[in-house]
Amino acid sequence: MAAATARPTEQKLKPKLFSVMKQYNKTQFVQDVTAGVIVAIIALPLSIALALASGVKPEQGLYTAIVAGFLVSFFGGSRVQIAGPTAAFATIVAGIVTEQGTDALVLSTILAGILMIVMGVLRLGALIKYIPGTITTGFTFGIALTILIGQIKDFLGLTFSTSPVETVDKVIEIVRSLGTLNWQALLVGVISLAVLILWPKKLEKIPASLIAVIVGSAIVKLCHMDVNTIGTLYTITNAPPHLTLPAGITLGKIRALLPNAFTIAVLASVESLLSCVVADGMIGSKHRSNMELVAQGIANIGSALFGGIPATGAIARTAANVKNGGRTPIAGMVHSIVVLVILVVLMKWAALIPMPTIAAILFIVAYNMSGWRNIRNTVRTAPKSDIAVLFVTLTLTVVFDLVVAIGAGLVMAAMLFMKRMADVTEAHTWVEVDDEDTDPDSILLKKIPARTRVYEINGPMFFAAADKYKYMLHDWDIDVLCIRMRNVPAIDATGVEALLQIVKRCERHGVKVVFSHVNEQPMHAMEKAGFVEMVGQENFCSHIDTALARCGEIEAAITAKA
Repeated sequence: MAAATARPTEQKLKPKLFSVMKQYNKTQFVQDVTAGVIVAIIALPLSIALALASGVKPEQGLYTAIVAGFLVSFFGGSRVQIAGPTAAFATIVAGIVTEQGTDALVLSTILAGILMIVMGVLRLGALIKYIPGTITTGFTFGIALTILIGQIKDFLGLTFSTSPVETVDKVIEIVRSLGTLNWQALLVGVISLAVLILWPKKLEKIPASLIAVIVGSAIVKLCHMDVNTIGTLYTITNAPPHLTLPAGITLGKIRALLPNAFTIAVLASVESLLSCVVADGMIGSKHRSNMELVAQGIANIGSALFGGIPATGAIARTAANVKNGGRTPIAGMVHSIVVLVILVVLMKWAALIPMPTIAAILFIVAYNMSGWRNIRNTVRTAPKSDIAVLFVTLTLTVVFDLVVAIGAGLVMAAMLFMKRMADVTEAHTWVEVDDEDTDPDSILLKKIPARTRVYEINGPMFFAAADKYKYMLHDWDIDVLCIRMRNVPAIDATGVEALLQIVKRCERHGVKVVFSHVNEQPMHAMEKAGFVEMVGQENFCSHIDTALARCGEIEAAITAKA
């Protein structure tokens, strides 16, 4: 009995850490530590690069990896999830910081964290799967394109006369500033990009991004090149994360920042759960989606309060963790601790990293996250409506922002889905059906009473398909209308109202109504609407044979009265 009532594993609000420690051993600890150290080395240049792409200080990316990474591993619903700053947030964070300031970012991230905790507590983790893949693919590619465009300035060493925020404005400014191209910066960028592309083919164990940083920094330093570095543009600090509270919190400010918070929460939820799914496939495990949402919410609140930026599960770092032997949340916690040690001990050397190298790293990040193969496959195989949703979402992400893109994409996808459902919904008389002799319920094998008309409805009865069945009856020279609903999986208020009007019209014309094989959800809706009282319980039949027999009884009673 307990097994029947137990909540599914993925619905438990219990951190995976508390489950896996029951069978933990020394061998696994060594593997987790090794994986954690390797992932930390990978996370170091990426966290700095993503912080700069987000328009914040380089150490803030490391704060995010430290605080959010540790909290997600401690509270999370996945065995191997690695969290930290990701490219998906770069353009969003940059826009908030530029237009509304750092305090707005902190408050937006805290609000997003609260939203994610609420989503997890309300068991909404499974709802993420209802976001169509075309929308996810579209905004992911759009974000990748936005990141790539945003890094062209540093890669080419351009000098802008303005500081554009919007992607379209950046493209215009790039074209205007081509005359300021710095050939030394371009050379460093090309060499860094070559290292990033070619190094993994030679020695995958050592992260290519770390090698690119070392090579790029050495070239600029030893050759005294006129190239911007992190140190020339930013003040570097090795101070550990410290508590920072947002100033001037008011109800009006919270209301104004809710759209930002919603965007961050949705994006963090989608990306973290996608990362969990990928990780599950790699290690044969199953994550707890709702606990993961709670953990991501806690992590984003913690990251914001300790100087970081929005965080989520990082698919590339999670995969690296798995490939290097990480199998428990201990690996993610070790990764955070190692990043903290690196921050305190080695951060001063980050000042030497050239900006073209940072740009090259982000080019590779954008390429890896773009999912261009998914777009190619969608264009080749998907219906035109899905392709339209993908490119509308992509275009709006680049031209406007993620809120507009996801909102428009969801509305468009929902309307197209309703059209498809409406297209397959139909209501017809049995005389219009060309049944096979092999069908045990074929019209050829049934005896329909003389003054009975049988209609069968196929597909969901909802507002978009109302015109398909609302006027199913054209003549009234009958005694009984039998409505067969075995192929109606669901019904909405408009569908219920349409059936109600049919029953009332039948009453006015002295026609009795019999329903056959009404499924659970439509039956529940019809009971609430009072159909049982109107039609009579005896006129709801479980099978067409029973329904036809009932129609015969009604006809006989009418004849006897006449």
